[in-house]
Amino acid sequence: MLRLQPGRLFHSNLGKVQHDELIDLPYGTTVFSHLGHAMLLLEPSLDDRMTRIKRNTQIIFPKDAAMVVRRLNLRAGSRVVEAGTGSGALTIALAWAVAPGGRVYSYEIREDHIQVARSNLEKMGLLQHVDLHASSILDGFYQTDVDALVLDLRTPWIFLKQARRALRPGGFFVSLVPTTNQVEQLLRGLEETGFADIAVEEVFVRAYKPVPDRLRPDDTMVGHTVFMLSARPIVDPEDKRRWLSEERKRYEARRILDKRIAEEELKRASQAPAEQKTYPRLP
Repeated sequence: MLRLQPGRLFHSNLGKVQHDELIDLPYGTTVFSHLGHAMLLLEPSLDDRMTRIKRNTQIIFPKDAAMVVRRLNLRAGSRVVEAGTGSGALTIALAWAVAPGGRVYSYEIREDHIQVARSNLEKMGLLQHVDLHASSILDGFYQTDVDALVLDLRTPWIFLKQARRALRPGGFFVSLVPTTNQVEQLLRGLEETGFADIAVEEVFVRAYKPVPDRLRPDDTMVGHTVFMLSARPIVDPEDKRRWLSEERKRYEARRILDKRIAEEELKRASQAPAEQKTYPRLP
């Protein structure tokens, strides 16, 4: 990506182009370097803005960020909290979705990560929609009654109570974790903390070679990146587990039945008379 500035010169292996020649040109225009090589002037996409940033951490892939925005139900004016700013790639996607009028509140414990994210957001023209907090969330978030919250942390189940306090009832929650072990712990935590409508998803995108006469998939694709867990905080003072999925309820019923059967078999075995040796009756 290139920020055009009067008097500057763009250098590449295809040659040089004066910024002044590009300013005020419409996107989609073909331009030529001093060596005669053609270049296409295009507006940076959200994918470009997310992936072509300075990074000091692993970033969220655009395919996953798109699903996060969908699952968080974000739109212009939404208020969303993010924990785990990193280099700011997901923050860029969140700010892109809630602007104008919305707000992203992003938390990161490492100051060096905050500085990188701030620089990236400023370059993308999105910093005015984001509040960056260089602080821990162990004691909770500064915001309350937000529309959505996303945890991009190694141990998100530790912070579920803090997340509930920040979210409005029925708000939208998402967490991203790379391994099934983390998924298992997070699922148990969500059930115990009063979340419903729980879903576990994984996003795969397969590109195709755009040749009309021999359309076929690309030879390579991005495989597993993260598991995405989404849920909604609920208010049910009587029985919060009633809102578990039907599959979860069926499993729980089978587990309880298996436990009762095992207990009954153990009880019968303990009540059965001990085996005694039998001898033939004497004449």
